Amino acid sequence: MKKFLLATAIAVMGTISLNAQNTSMEAGPYLGIPVGDSDGFSFNAGATFGYYFNVIPDRLKVGGVVGIDHFFGKEYEIGNLKIDGEDATFIPLAASAKFNFTERFFAGLELGYAIGVSDGAGDGGFLARPRIGMSLPMLDLFLFYKHINFAYSDDYWNWDDDGNWNFDNNWSVGSIGIGANFRF
Repeated sequence: MKKFLLATAIAVMGTISLNAQNTSMEAGPYLGIPVGDSDGFSFNAGATFGYYFNVIPDRLKVGGVVGIDHFFGKEYEIGNLKIDGEDATFIPLAASAKFNFTERFFAGLELGYAIGVSDGAGDGGFLARPRIGMSLPMLDLFLFYKHINFAYSDDYWNWDDDGNWNFDNNWSVGSIGIGANFRF
């Protein structure tokens, strides 16, 4: 019985260590500048945590990403009216893929849902974040473009360019920026 338990423990340890070689984790911060319809925001910052499985060793990884994403509101003018922009905070949940062209350069794509957790983020919505980057020994540096298309469940009125109130519950925010992920 002792030999059986020892053999089982060795097999489990071997399986765990083998599985650890086929998976990887990444975590890190990013900073961005709002673009597109993101007039009410001045800055974007966040952090992500990703867990990946090697599909093609040293080439293709797929997995999932979770994080926190915050857009900082800014004051803006519409006609003679000054408006303080609301901050928008999201929790992104996305499927992710990362393809290594070479040992040093990669491209990645995250597609998923960004859950709105602040008043300025509405109910959340579709998230897309393509990125390109460079791999260092324990760190990935990357450039990204991010787009979140979200909606408000309640009626939301806003000003148009002519200074008139209009109903709109579909919004989008985007940013371009830089980031770093520590691999472990």
